[in-house]
Amino acid sequence: MIKINNFPKYLITRQHYINKVLPFIGKNIIKVFTGQRRVGKSYLLFQLIQQINTEQKNATIIYINKEDLAFSEIKTANDLNDYVKKHQSKTGKTYVFIDEIQDIADFNSALRSLLLDETLDIYCTGSNANMLSQDIAGNLSGRFIEITVYSLSYTEFLVFHSLEDTQETLEKFLKFGGLPYLKHLPLEEIIAFEYLKNIYNTIVYRDIINRFAIRNVVFLEQLVLFLSSNIGSIFSIKKISDFLKSQKTNMPPNQVQLYVQHLSDAFLLHRVPRYDIVGKRLFEVGEKYYFENLGIRNALWGYRLEDRGKIIENVVYNQLLFLGYQVQVGVIGSHEVDFVASKGGEKWYLQVALTINDLKTIEREFGNLMRIKDNFRKTVITLDRYQGASYQGIEVLNLRSFLST
Repeated sequence: MIKINNFPKYLITRQHYINKVLPFIGKNIIKVFTGQRRVGKSYLLFQLIQQINTEQKNATIIYINKEDLAFSEIKTANDLNDYVKKHQSKTGKTYVFIDEIQDIADFNSALRSLLLDETLDIYCTGSNANMLSQDIAGNLSGRFIEITVYSLSYTEFLVFHSLEDTQETLEKFLKFGGLPYLKHLPLEEIIAFEYLKNIYNTIVYRDIINRFAIRNVVFLEQLVLFLSSNIGSIFSIKKISDFLKSQKTNMPPNQVQLYVQHLSDAFLLHRVPRYDIVGKRLFEVGEKYYFENLGIRNALWGYRLEDRGKIIENVVYNQLLFLGYQVQVGVIGSHEVDFVASKGGEKWYLQVALTINDLKTIEREFGNLMRIKDNFRKTVITLDRYQGASYQGIEVLNLRSFLST
């Protein structure tokens, strides 16, 4: 048995992620946790190891953490393959855990090879959305599962920070976001924002600039700031390029597209396409961008009063992802529905409004939903403290109530 020393003490178990893996423990299927850095993927590995150790006292466990210098010699697929083969059990099942596997060159080849050995049970984490190439995804069809780990939801935030569900607590969540390590820091702007900026720098420099040999670092940073100030706005790549050009930053659309893709692959941003509700098709041009973690966005751009509408729209989008929905921006004629959320053949149409206390806003937010003629759920979410109200059959949810679902 390979002993793992100095395990960090666990925070609260994020049981819904563990539950997704439980049916596959012990099976010859690769389990991959993906997500932005510092969202808690490593803790999920530790909790799985703890569970296996509890259930099987003599289990053979191999743990490789590519952020630990102790494993710096594992640089290539051959290195990884040799290390596992050297330390695996000679008589039974071996559980292999690899943290930040994308830091091993050509790791896909090693996974393909290791999967041939049915005595190995493999788990890994990665901080890049394309860490599993199309090639390995094709070859391993049906033999790997990918679980995307997100920042803490609002209900998890309450548990992690031992806070009551109040309006003041909601403000802290909207401002600082849900990175788990914030549990160990005072939720004060100077300290928390400094930590969040450091995480942002790690993501940008390690997962984007170094990995893809980005030369125009200044443009990349200006692009992030531009998207920070325009979360929830519809843009085409050309429009982004044209706007930045007007600000004396010249970059052709194909390069803008590449940089945006890198930001998305590193889970810093989510790109959300538009969906024609009537025609049931995706538009090829025009999409919205939301931040995976609002705390990082606010640390970069500032937590501004005039951005509150954008911020709550972003947090609603993140909650829908956390709940397992596939999300698009809805279009019906010349009108927009903020989100069309789909899961298990059901749809949920949502509008997000800072407030609905005037007739013009009511007509716009509810009117867009009333144009949709099917019978799926339709909801307006607002910061107003309405509860259990409805308008023309469309439900109204206060943001705190929605985030508690």
